[in-house]
Amino acid sequence: MMKKIILTFAAAVAALTVFAGDGHKHFKTTKAEKIVAITILAEARGEGTKGMYAVAAVIAQRANERKLTPSQVCLQRLQFSCWNGKSVKDLEHLLKVPQAKYALLLARNVSLLSREYVGFANHYHNNKIKTPYWAKGKRPVKIIGNHLFYKL
Repeated sequence: MMKKIILTFAAAVAALTVFAGDGHKHFKTTKAEKIVAITILAEARGEGTKGMYAVAAVIAQRANERKLTPSQVCLQRLQFSCWNGKSVKDLEHLLKVPQAKYALLLARNVSLLSREYVGFANHYHNNKIKTPYWAKGKRPVKIIGNHLFYKL
């Protein structure tokens, strides 16, 4: 099972990497894609491709569970701390960091990502912060970098 998940992740990263060249310049980025990409960057740009993919997979899982669009999930009140009191305009500078190409590719393809990669987790937190109330007594289904992932 774990081997299948790793192979799925590797295939997804490889496929997205192929498009990470100049191919992204041919797409017009929508506001919804920017919102998802900014969320990925704000939450996990320091976690590398695995961590960014994992956050995108959680966004996909929540969108699936809640029957919302990925951008609606990102902007739900108090769901992603990067948006607390912030607007797209406030965070748009993140789209200029080196990891932005990959985040935009994830955002464009978020509905196709393997949610199994994070054990269908719908919550996560950074292990460097105080454990949130919703994680107390819960066991993470996955740990990637500094993030602990939970299926609640």
